[in-house]
Amino acid sequence: MKIEKFEDLECWKEATSLAIEIYRISSEGEFGRDYGFRDQLRRASISIASNIAEGKERETVAEFIRFLYIAKGSAGELRTQLYIANKIGYLEGRKYEELNERVVRISGMIANLIKAIRKNK
Repeated sequence: MKIEKFEDLECWKEATSLAIEIYRISSEGEFGRDYGFRDQLRRASISIASNIAEGKERETVAEFIRFLYIAKGSAGELRTQLYIANKIGYLEGRKYEELNERVVRISGMIANLIKAIRKNK
């Protein structure tokens, strides 16, 4: 499996799509006015896709894997923030479940990519 550019990675595509959705939902109501929490949530969502891209652009296997692990860490951070947003009433149950499932799926995609890269190393 030869990856030419990060834009071809499904996990990157999904992570950017999720970050765009996070921006949309965090602009509304009380969520949009809670600047500290909103900004932290946005940073975590952006960090997932950004670290996938940065790792790929480093052009070494070790660096790519390192940044993929950082992206996975950001996914965990985002899941925690979504959980809190749900518990404090910023996200209703169905929207929370949908977003959380997307983050879990992206994290799994990143884990599978790490395994594939290690296997082909």
